[in-house]
Amino acid sequence: MSKVDQHKEICERLNRIYAAKNRDYGDSFGEGFKEYGFIMPAIRLDDKLHRFKQLIKQEAAVKDESITDTLMDLANYAIMTIIEIENKEKQ
Repeated sequence: MSKVDQHKEICERLNRIYAAKNRDYGDSFGEGFKEYGFIMPAIRLDDKLHRFKQLIKQEAAVKDESITDTLMDLANYAIMTIIEIENKEKQ
């Protein structure tokens, strides 16, 4: 599989994760962004980056979130922030 195909497959997984979490949480990210602005995504991205740094230093005690899961969350938070920026610009 080429890296371009891998990228496409990862983006499709990101979208499935986003859709599932959006069903579970509603648009809490969008609502938080409207209320707190860029501070809210900055905190969420920082939390995930901190988690990534911890995971590469030591094995996780909580086994249900791997390095890959953490990176997928980081990517989705970045995309969600772009969505909020673009939607705000359209207003």
